[in-house]
Amino acid sequence: MQVSLTFPSEFRKYGVSRKDRQPLLEFMVEALRGQGCRILHSSPAAEAPFRITFETAQGERMGIVAYAFLANTRLTKNRPNDEHRFQLKYGTKDGLLHDLWQDPFGLYTTLLVGINPELGFFVGADPVLHSPTRLFISIEFKERHVEEILARDWHTWERERQRAPEDPVEVLVGGTSKSFLSYVRFERQARGEDQGHRQLMAERALNEKPTVHALAREFQLAENEVFDLIENALRLKVAVRGSVAEEHLFRQLSRLPGIRCERLLGDGPDLIARLNGREVTIECKNALRKKNRDGLVRLDFQRTRAAKSDPCSRYYSPKDFDVVAACLHSVTEKWEFRFALSGGLEPHTKCLGKLSSNVHLDGRWFVDPLEILRAVPAHR
Repeated sequence: MQVSLTFPSEFRKYGVSRKDRQPLLEFMVEALRGQGCRILHSSPAAEAPFRITFETAQGERMGIVAYAFLANTRLTKNRPNDEHRFQLKYGTKDGLLHDLWQDPFGLYTTLLVGINPELGFFVGADPVLHSPTRLFISIEFKERHVEEILARDWHTWERERQRAPEDPVEVLVGGTSKSFLSYVRFERQARGEDQGHRQLMAERALNEKPTVHALAREFQLAENEVFDLIENALRLKVAVRGSVAEEHLFRQLSRLPGIRCERLLGDGPDLIARLNGREVTIECKNALRKKNRDGLVRLDFQRTRAAKSDPCSRYYSPKDFDVVAACLHSVTEKWEFRFALSGGLEPHTKCLGKLSSNVHLDGRWFVDPLEILRAVPAHR
């Protein structure tokens, strides 16, 4: 039976220079061929983003939609000499927000990638985090990251954001042609993941074959419990990991004396705990993979997307929930938590009434949830 990977008509296409973009398309096509893939279709180099469908050596059919740009190290005034970058550039600079397409059926995997054909490496950014995006922005990385990529064929790190500390934390992934197919598989699996687990998954991408047994061991649940969570999740891959964290949090809180805990549905808080006649709402958030220079765990504390009409909607308000539970799994690979009052966290420096996204697990965070639950003001 012939399988056709359809391409929706509402997909936005951009006219680009064939001469400039051909090396980027050839890098991806030849990288896939080098891993034993048979190319089924490749869109023309004068039309972006690139669309490639292929069949792996194992007979698996896949498709990618690649927003691909040239990565270089051209010296720029007032920028570091050891800096590489790629610029998201299509058409004219219109100042508008552009969506990066995602296939709702999961047949195509979207890539946002900078490619240096001369040195033979690529660097991938999170296409979900960057959508919608303004064009003509640059994504920068350092010479030391390129050295790691070329030495190991695969590298992951946090992007440095010195100019805009309130911007969301972003994890970049780099590789060579030898690891490009692994990168495609990684982006397919990591779509919509928080940045802490994106980095954890990237670190494992070349060394771990995805099996049900390994997944069950990572989640520290029985296999049938994993399947039950997947069956009941509305947004599968991302929801599974989030549901696992919430399930472990629910179990920990339910074991506490005098506590009745309930899972909540919808876009609000994740859990509600009842104690002493009061109700306390709790939001479960995932920690980032890397600690800060002082050895403190950092929290991925913002929504993945913001409304186009309100950039501040990305950030939380202390009125959204009473308590934040930070899941440390991406750091310790154990389902353990730290707890803090939302009202005690730092305010956002630009968005009035919102909480800062730059959160460190300092002295305001507690191991014992009862200390925090009992500290929530009774009037809330």
